[in-house]
Amino acid sequence: MTHTDRAAPATALEHLHSLADIEQAAHGLLPVPVRDFVAGGAGSELTLAANRRAFEATRIVPRALRDVSGCDPATTLLGLPAAMPVAVAPIGYHGLIHPDGELAAARAAKEAGIPFTVATLSSRTVEDVAAVAGTTWFQLYWLRDRATTFDLVRRAEDAGCAAVMLTVDVPWMGRRLRDVRNGFALPEDVVAANLTTGTASAAHRASAGASAVARHTAAAFDPSLSWPDLEKLRRRTRLPLIVKGVLDPADAARAAACGADAVVVSNHGGRQLDGAVPALEALPEVRAALPAACEVLLDSGVRGGVDILKALALGARGVLVGRPLLWGLAVAGTDGVRRTLDLLAAEFRDALGLAGCTDPSAATLLRTRRASDGGPSPW
Repeated sequence: MTHTDRAAPATALEHLHSLADIEQAAHGLLPVPVRDFVAGGAGSELTLAANRRAFEATRIVPRALRDVSGCDPATTLLGLPAAMPVAVAPIGYHGLIHPDGELAAARAAKEAGIPFTVATLSSRTVEDVAAVAGTTWFQLYWLRDRATTFDLVRRAEDAGCAAVMLTVDVPWMGRRLRDVRNGFALPEDVVAANLTTGTASAAHRASAGASAVARHTAAAFDPSLSWPDLEKLRRRTRLPLIVKGVLDPADAARAAACGADAVVVSNHGGRQLDGAVPALEALPEVRAALPAACEVLLDSGVRGGVDILKALALGARGVLVGRPLLWGLAVAGTDGVRRTLDLLAAEFRDALGLAGCTDPSAATLLRTRRASDGGPSPW
């Protein structure tokens, strides 16, 4: 068994007061290879660290004398209500973290009133997760087996998913040295449930000095994904289409021209190109390149409610949150994810009101500064 068989007692959750507290608690529960699989980035992890530095260097200029007695963090994402401008990011193999895997996290997301994104490499099927989730999005990798790719889209539609999210920044998995050093492979009780390979996949065949998961994705993912494929996907689904993994404004504009309803500004949490620009830095130019009708979400590095406020101030409609929810899952399953989301909601509402904003739309009018030079943010 690779996931943790231990969990913090429910009462202990009351003593975890930030997402950093929850992460620290999780680190003591997870086996090192699993912890590294979740926490690690590509290469020397420069981009992983830069994502956090970008948030830390951004300062909000709060507004005064605003009546925030009715401060409301609720919004809409892709036209559907969300209790706060947050969706759960797509992350594969929740079953590594907890026996209930994606089901536990999806239940907590439903209770929190935010969308849950089912990953192609989910350890539970899209049908099973959608049955317990609230608003559900499906994340799609472009597979070499095109029939399977489009069958996944059909299954997502039939399961009642509200959007398809195509990830475009993984022609193959970035070189994640923690996994390489650990010779990381999936245990037999964790599979890519949406695919048919089961435990026969390359992801289960460990070898020293290599990541079995990376070997599996290299064989399964199609690195020839290009703009005509995006156009084909747009024609093949009636669902709103989200394009995830965009950093260049020109790519964002072209995605919108191909029919994308939203783009996710993301460097895959620092797990792909090491040295890529922090997503937060790329955000304003991407927003400026898009028509107003195309929503912009920010992924990579969000670790608290103030980070959400900063993303909104720089042009995002909302954010995706990934790793913090896996730490919560490790600590106490559904209860741990619920605690994580409760803290995130409390932090965001606090930040929103203290910045003089009555709702998320007001946060888009806030001004920012960069801590490094004290002048106006160039972002």
